[in-house]
Amino acid sequence: MLRIGSFSFVFLLVFAVGPSLVAADAEAGGGVSPAMFAVNNAWMLVSVFLVFVMHLGFATLEVGLTRAKNTVNILFKNTVIVAIGFLTYAIVGFNTMYPGAEHWFIKGVLGCSGIGVDAPAGAAGAIAYADGAYTYWTDFIFQGMFAATAATIVSGAVAERVKLGAFLIFSAIYVAFVYPIAGSWGWGKGWLDAMGFHDFAGSTFVHSVGGWGALAGILLLGPRLGKYVNGRINPIRGHSMPLATIGVFLLWMGWFGFNGGSVLSADPEKVSFVFVTTFMASCAGIMGAMATTWFVHGKPDLTMVLNGCLAGLVGITAGADAVSVSDSMFIGLISGVLVVFSVEFFDRIKLDDPVGALSVHLVCGIWGTLAVGFFSDDYSVSTQLAGVAAAGALCFPAAFAIFGIMRMASGIRVSEEEELRGLDIGEHGMEAYPSFQIFTTQ
Repeated sequence: MLRIGSFSFVFLLVFAVGPSLVAADAEAGGGVSPAMFAVNNAWMLVSVFLVFVMHLGFATLEVGLTRAKNTVNILFKNTVIVAIGFLTYAIVGFNTMYPGAEHWFIKGVLGCSGIGVDAPAGAAGAIAYADGAYTYWTDFIFQGMFAATAATIVSGAVAERVKLGAFLIFSAIYVAFVYPIAGSWGWGKGWLDAMGFHDFAGSTFVHSVGGWGALAGILLLGPRLGKYVNGRINPIRGHSMPLATIGVFLLWMGWFGFNGGSVLSADPEKVSFVFVTTFMASCAGIMGAMATTWFVHGKPDLTMVLNGCLAGLVGITAGADAVSVSDSMFIGLISGVLVVFSVEFFDRIKLDDPVGALSVHLVCGIWGTLAVGFFSDDYSVSTQLAGVAAAGALCFPAAFAIFGIMRMASGIRVSEEEELRGLDIGEHGMEAYPSFQIFTTQ
């Protein structure tokens, strides 16, 4: 009996009924047939599903690498971030990130085409919207998934001591304004794009943007209680390595949509190539982190290997379409080595990052962006460096200001008593793992 996977079924269905669902003619999409338009759009929506699963991966990874007493708080943040990210992106973020040529207030630097989202009527919002690659609504929901991801990166870095309300306010402002302005400089055809800066799927525009926000939060919050005492570094172990590992595998799977969807069509050659460079970089990242911890510490460290996988993924995200497969492995390998030394460096200078977000997303995001210039003849290191510097010059001061103003106004850190007891009880009045109770009928 013929057995068909769920994704295969989607594509077969599209081939079967796609032409009848698209009323516009082929010429309206720049020569793309209605059937091909349907296939392109279906792949983009599958990518949306995959990127959406990454939010579960972030939540599970963050929970696993932190203490049980803060689990509800972390799950709450990672759930609400998705809602905040999409609502703010719909209200102002999408139109700020992609203002269009006629809506720049400052040419190539700042623009906005209006408030809210509204697809052009007829073929203009469908087959003619992106030359038959996807519809207006697919564009919005795909890009919105990326926007929410940037705030999720900050969540892990400030975990276990940030006030819930302060973090949610920060996320709303950061995703509504800071993230889309930075993205508009490249993906929105702004000044970095005009310079020739290349960031295929967001090593800079997603990962380092989140990383700069994380750095600001860590600096203003300070370390968790007991982390650094009398000049010593006290490891604070995560409570569930199985959850952390599940989280990484979910992120690993979702990255096929993150990078593969960034081809922005179902072009078979480009999508398959990006799949391979993405996967090979992640595998090399694992090996780099494993070898480094084994050599330096005498034993392989699972948490470092997990972060090595993510480091390789972040590192290749800027150039997954532009470097060779062998180069992608080298980029991933260096990412895996970098993440180990970076985690230890931040610990030595007393920047407490419970999940290694700075090392994975900021350090490896910068490395991956610069690697495009090193390994591709089409892009220059100096231009890539300019993009990295520009993102940092916008995002870090903005995040520092947002957190700083809230710290002066109402505080951003929970009380010492609340931190010791756990944010689950203090912020939510509930526990993720309540003690079993014995009930009797008497």
